[in-house]
Amino acid sequence: MIMQKYSIPRSSEYHIPVITGYIRMKGIKGFLIDLDGVLYVGDTAIEGAHEAIGLLRKQRYSYLFVSNTTRKCRRTIVERLSGMGFDISEEEVITPPVAANAYMKNTGKEQCYLLVTGDAERDFEQTCVCTPGERIDCVIIGDAGDSISYNRLNTAFRYLMNGAELIALEKDRYWMAPDGLSLSAGPFVTALEFATGKKATIIGKPSKAFFDRALDEIGLRPGQVAMIGDDIITDIAGAYRVGMKSILVKTGKYRKDAVKNSVIKPTYCIDSLAHLSEIL
Repeated sequence: MIMQKYSIPRSSEYHIPVITGYIRMKGIKGFLIDLDGVLYVGDTAIEGAHEAIGLLRKQRYSYLFVSNTTRKCRRTIVERLSGMGFDISEEEVITPPVAANAYMKNTGKEQCYLLVTGDAERDFEQTCVCTPGERIDCVIIGDAGDSISYNRLNTAFRYLMNGAELIALEKDRYWMAPDGLSLSAGPFVTALEFATGKKATIIGKPSKAFFDRALDEIGLRPGQVAMIGDDIITDIAGAYRVGMKSILVKTGKYRKDAVKNSVIKPTYCIDSLAHLSEIL
């Protein structure tokens, strides 16, 4: 049988050997796929993304969508994806709030102070109860956008100094908003760590716990799964640390200099999700 092989273009940018795609993708049975910057940017689907997901379904690959999005609850995310033409169910999406709920259940935490924006708090309605005046078990912080204020950060600081655990839904430095790069949760998490002397428990990417949960959900071993993302730190480095292969797309918040300066390189780098067929 003749097996067609694809080669990675030679590039000084990645310093990785040119090995045929067939060899490097051998044994891959599933994918973890980032959302923002990979499937869409702003409110526009990446050209060719629908066809790429259709190809994965046709070839019977397993896949889950994993996102560090903390501004929207899972239902809203799915509804937004539907509006862009993607047929994705809530069960196929894993976000930091979903993972945080599981963490709270496992650790017996009930009282939390939420520093989030949008409708992300809807994912905590059944597990996170914050009663004014009572002891707070944990401060949960995500990308809170314009709702971040001195007063809210100071309230979180006081709860933390009184014994609450600091839980970061993600610690990204920035993200690609419709109007350009914007600060994410990371700078504010770091500020609270500095002020309190505490180290945050990271729930979202690139934490090992997040990837382990996703691997449990997809039912595959790390060596059988590849991560597709646009962030060299949260997506590519996170996947590398748990033993997964990785595919970096040059869309969303991809920056050439970030990749060049990283000691961890992707298994593949493609122009967009539309080019996934070239390495399958």
